[in-house]
Amino acid sequence: MANPAVLDFPAYYALIALQADYAAALDAGEWERWPEFFLDDCVYTLQPRENYDRGLPLATIALESKGMLLDRVYGIRETLFHDPYYQRHVTGLPLIRGMEGDTILTETSYAVFRTKQDQLSEVMNVGRYLDRVQPTGSGLKFAARLCVFDSEMIPNSVIYPI
Repeated sequence: MANPAVLDFPAYYALIALQADYAAALDAGEWERWPEFFLDDCVYTLQPRENYDRGLPLATIALESKGMLLDRVYGIRETLFHDPYYQRHVTGLPLIRGMEGDTILTETSYAVFRTKQDQLSEVMNVGRYLDRVQPTGSGLKFAARLCVFDSEMIPNSVIYPI
């Protein structure tokens, strides 16, 4: 486990800005921006904690490239029929868990609230992001984002990215 001092302040600030911009884009329903937070060769996974802890690969959502993320955006916009809702992300500060070359390994707690227009807000998903973040010419990008949610229970459908 690396010491957070591995990153200098500008690099750590860039990591915090990546996390905040990611959450703001999803909260605003700017789905077309979502894939731009990732490298072309990336992984995005939503997995229950029990499966993660036991090393089981079964995931609720498993996308293995930016192309698959773009397909998910197309599905959200064009093909999935669902009762629309708003999301609101609340995230903790990222913990630096290590470095592999210039790849930053982080863990960040999150809570996602869901609000339907005619209902009270509710907790939708709570867990932690386990990220592999790489610097690029256009800033930091996710090489991998694993969303490990704590509850075995989730809403009957997860439409939007967490």
